[in-house]
Amino acid sequence: MRVEITGLRAIGVLCALMLAAACTSDAGSVAGKDGSTPTGTSPAPDAAKGGDGAGGDASLPLTPAELERAALATGDLPGFQVSAGKDALAPAGRPVADETECQPLADAMGEEPDPKATHTVSRGLGSLDALGLAVSASLSSYSEADAEKLIDGLEAAIAACGTGFGATVDGRSGTYRDVKAVPFTVPGGDETVSWTAVASDEGVASPLHLVVVRRGASVARFTAFDLAGRKPPRVPEDVAGKQLAKVARQLAG
Repeated sequence: MRVEITGLRAIGVLCALMLAAACTSDAGSVAGKDGSTPTGTSPAPDAAKGGDGAGGDASLPLTPAELERAALATGDLPGFQVSAGKDALAPAGRPVADETECQPLADAMGEEPDPKATHTVSRGLGSLDALGLAVSASLSSYSEADAEKLIDGLEAAIAACGTGFGATVDGRSGTYRDVKAVPFTVPGGDETVSWTAVASDEGVASPLHLVVVRRGASVARFTAFDLAGRKPPRVPEDVAGKQLAKVARQLAG
């Protein structure tokens, strides 16, 4: 994929602004510990049926091996290159927001999600059709109660942090502004939260679109950005839909 100089700079900026999953796509895991905006939250119809008709008990957390099998892979999505390799130069760890109420938003953008995730696998996707479009995707296991609280926390954070917030990871800091909920529905999901934001650092502004969807005890996160800077990015619906369909199939055994 060919990228202009501005796009190359954007990669560095986004990595520094906690989008490590998009730049590294590390298939790792983390140890577990212990005013919403309606237009950005969408319960999917017939979510309990798994969207594609698959059954299984979605309240049971997927194991690390099951997460790996359920995660997106090369060949799942024509028109996308899927990577699970890690870039040693990208920042690692959980981003820390400068405002406590904004922490759920920072967690959604980092390589590591919040500490209540028992296991996580991550992927990076590059579009072969819309050159410049990049998407980070991760899949995490929680208890079902913690997964529900995560969605509630994101709704509250979007409502509280609309004007923006700062975050730091691995000694690097950046800011996010114009946090706005936007509609997005993922078939097979129990709850979906979707929002846009603009990441800024050293005078470079990078629009983002983020989607977090819960199915039972499983949570998928997606972040889209356009390295070419031609238009506001959007998480492709087929990417989110394919990920939830693979989760449903894994649950069905």
